[in-house]
Amino acid sequence: MKQNIVHIALVVDDYDEAIAFYTTKLNFVLLEDTYQLEQNKRWVVVSPPNSQGTTILLAKASTPVQENFVGNQAGGRVFLFLGTDDFYRDYEQMYERGIEFVREPKEADYGTVAVFKDLYGNLWDLIQFSDSHPNSKRFR
Repeated sequence: MKQNIVHIALVVDDYDEAIAFYTTKLNFVLLEDTYQLEQNKRWVVVSPPNSQGTTILLAKASTPVQENFVGNQAGGRVFLFLGTDDFYRDYEQMYERGIEFVREPKEADYGTVAVFKDLYGNLWDLIQFSDSHPNSKRFR
């Protein structure tokens, strides 16, 4: 058996605003933007460049309950983890593009990490795993 988590839904205020942020600030690739007539919504999928892993489904909040979760999908915890093969290359590019880092880079046993906010305030880790970490093989 082979299974993968294909998408993670990220609740957003506006499709185009979210697409612009992820493609210009984080350098993600827009994989799909399809209007779904029967549900009157768009199916918008983005992914880090050259990624073969899970993608992000940008899902516009459509109810007051969903609107309450925009920017706080994990209750103030780090929600998503952006792995990289070159931490300082990506950190510098993101910083230059105006990404707000709320925890500066630090070296840990598992790798190099910093915490940043997306356009709505969700927290992300930017992380490069150390060579000894099991996840490091995914970036070679």
